[in-house]
Amino acid sequence: MSGIMEHFGEIADPRIDRKKLHKLHDIIFITIAAVICGADDWEDIEDWGNLKVDWLKTKLELPNGIPSHDTFNRVFSLIDPLVMQQSFTSWVQSIAKITEGQVVSLDGKRLCNSGEHGEKSIIHMVSAWSNANNMVLAQQKINDKSNEITAIPALLDVLDITGCMITIDAMGCQKAIAEKIIEKEADYILAVKDNQQFCMMISKKPLAHLKKY
Repeated sequence: MSGIMEHFGEIADPRIDRKKLHKLHDIIFITIAAVICGADDWEDIEDWGNLKVDWLKTKLELPNGIPSHDTFNRVFSLIDPLVMQQSFTSWVQSIAKITEGQVVSLDGKRLCNSGEHGEKSIIHMVSAWSNANNMVLAQQKINDKSNEITAIPALLDVLDITGCMITIDAMGCQKAIAEKIIEKEADYILAVKDNQQFCMMISKKPLAHLKKY
């Protein structure tokens, strides 16, 4: 966790001054540490904080102790999600060892428990999975009126994949996506459907060089 807040320093505190009983730095640090340790919801995060309060005091200020689960919930609901995503991605990539030739797999999945019993909206995400690090490097939510074809380039924009091998299923077999990967100086393997003409397995070369298989 050393140096984690260097990547979250650009997040503006959305609260008014009179309601700042806890440091934003402390709230973010506790949340990330708790989730890494298996916390699934705001109550779990509060419970973890109380269990680890002695250790947390060696890292954080905690002027008013551990925040309540309502405080965690309220603060994160106010934080700009795009800024949070950028900060989190920056941190994850700083601790992941991206080496030339590493495989990074892009795949779309339905978020677990979303749309449960028809009570929640179904959420689809595109994730970048690092095989070497056994971790997700970044995620991009698929907008309700969009699909993976538009989400994948947005995800690639936030990743440093120079020299990596990008794999995507047939949904990503698009010239625009291939061009984006080339622009990011990476190689790629794109799956192909029966009704598509090309299986793209080339990088750093003009699209005119695509070979039919």
